[in-house]
Amino acid sequence: MNAFFVTLREGLEAALIVGIVFAYLTRIGASRDSLRAVWAGTALAVAVSIATGAALFFTVGELEGRAEQIFEGIAMFVAVAFLTWMVFWMRRQAAGMRQSLEIRVRDALVAGSTIGLAGLVFFAVVREGWETALFLFAITETTSPGVTAVGSLLGLVAAVLLGVALYRGSRRLNLRHFFAVTGALLIVFAAGLLAHGVHEFQEAGLLPMTVEHVWDTNSAVSEDSRIGELFTALFGYNGNPSLLELLAWASYLSIGLWFFLRPVLKLPHRDEQRHEAPAAASS
Repeated sequence: MNAFFVTLREGLEAALIVGIVFAYLTRIGASRDSLRAVWAGTALAVAVSIATGAALFFTVGELEGRAEQIFEGIAMFVAVAFLTWMVFWMRRQAAGMRQSLEIRVRDALVAGSTIGLAGLVFFAVVREGWETALFLFAITETTSPGVTAVGSLLGLVAAVLLGVALYRGSRRLNLRHFFAVTGALLIVFAAGLLAHGVHEFQEAGLLPMTVEHVWDTNSAVSEDSRIGELFTALFGYNGNPSLLELLAWASYLSIGLWFFLRPVLKLPHRDEQRHEAPAAASS
């Protein structure tokens, strides 16, 4: 489920980027060379993302013992940082994403550079691909690679189909609500990744163990059972967490959800306040 939601969200973001660019180029009657440049940038971004993911998986496969634990812990923490940044960035920028992309596409067309247009799409899509590769690597450390692969493929297929439907206008989707729901779910996933990263650093001796096991519920719900694996994937379940793992999980989850779910406040600029004050007084 976590792999599915990660690839669904990241894939839909990439599909929206490509769809917005294509829609704008079609609307202004751009040349076929411009359309080919978009396809070329997208294809190159996908290829680079796959190569990055493969390099990441093969690199960690060569590590053993403490080095592997440290590498996995660092990957977990970096994934949590990127995941948090992505969720809050999209929360603020989703409404103006179309206008920003269209302005950048127009500037590339004015400059007469198809390479610039391809580069614009490439860097926008490859960012999503790199993030996805990092997230999936982190997720495979908490679930089996086979389950992660199936979930990620289903998420990508759903993202592509939804992106095509949105582009053709056959489906309508409230993107603000979509990113709000998936963003909250990803914060829950990130809390589990953070706790797992703390566990890896404790195993490597980089963090103190403190209380090794706050409780042990493996006799009731084992981490290796189907329900245990589901809880681990969705909520970062650990049948016998250490105190530091539990504190990291609870702190991130409560603080992250509190900041994410509160309304985005847009305070007026001081100049706007000056202009509004006389108008209010005169009325």
